[in-house]
Amino acid sequence: MSVGDVNLLIDDFGLRIGRAMGWPPMAGRAAGVLMLSESPMTMDELQAALNASKGSVSETTRLLVVSGTVRRFKEPGSRQYVYEWRDDAWIGCLQHQLEQTTELLALAENARARSAGLPDRQRARMSEMYDYYTFMVRSLEALLGEYKASRAR
Repeated sequence: MSVGDVNLLIDDFGLRIGRAMGWPPMAGRAAGVLMLSESPMTMDELQAALNASKGSVSETTRLLVVSGTVRRFKEPGSRQYVYEWRDDAWIGCLQHQLEQTTELLALAENARARSAGLPDRQRARMSEMYDYYTFMVRSLEALLGEYKASRAR
């Protein structure tokens, strides 16, 4: 694959993964760079690869680490952090989605419990929100288990 093809692929990641995940394009591009990298990258290397400021890359890497797709660590004998695409990135991504959805289920439980004094229509909305997030948490837990099992085979 030529350098031009790699750059086009990275730009495509910026547009598509960024849009699909609700990330800024820079995060999608960084995901592409790290996914295609053969070794962990320092902040300086990422800045150069993305032609971006330190602040932008710092924010971007923080987002990717939180999303479960990238890990940040210090290599033995080094004082600086490096970043790499996780071998189990898609499990990390799904786990992150489950955690976010579980937080929303807690909100729905709380809202439903406090909705007793609301009119029927609003109480029904709170109940529907609870039912939705209960369904989503169960579904994501099942998907995560199924995906982990498929990877283990």
